[in-house]
Amino acid sequence: MTATLMAGCLVLATSCGAAPPAERVAASTPDKPPVVANPVTTAPTKSPEPVKPTGDAINVHKVRWTKATPVSKNKKVKLTWWSGVAPCTVLDRVKVKETAKRVTITLYEGTGPKAANVACIMIAVEKTTTVKLKKALGTRKIVDGAKP
Repeated sequence: MTATLMAGCLVLATSCGAAPPAERVAASTPDKPPVVANPVTTAPTKSPEPVKPTGDAINVHKVRWTKATPVSKNKKVKLTWWSGVAPCTVLDRVKVKETAKRVTITLYEGTGPKAANVACIMIAVEKTTTVKLKKALGTRKIVDGAKP
């Protein structure tokens, strides 16, 4: 038995018997890893949350979207991105710039005015919004205006 005094605490270490024989250790070690009944997944469990621009956010900044899907006979574009929980993170506005060759769409997020004196949890939420185009997309390329 060994006793050691460390930073005002008494640490006591004891040992009884000997190490188990190698045969017993080898016999108790499984040949295969255990099977996990319920694996953990990071895939979203529900559809993206539809949101509309509020137009009143503070500390507004550009946000990159992850997916742009033409809808309504290519006259609208449905955007999907990862964000925070409202009112701590809200969609302020969406800027759409159309040219003959491309459609540049920029999302702007910020903090909602109702977030004052609110505890904001740090969790990712998948959100979606749909924007209307001046004319059908056609062969034009969709570009993220938040990308450098």
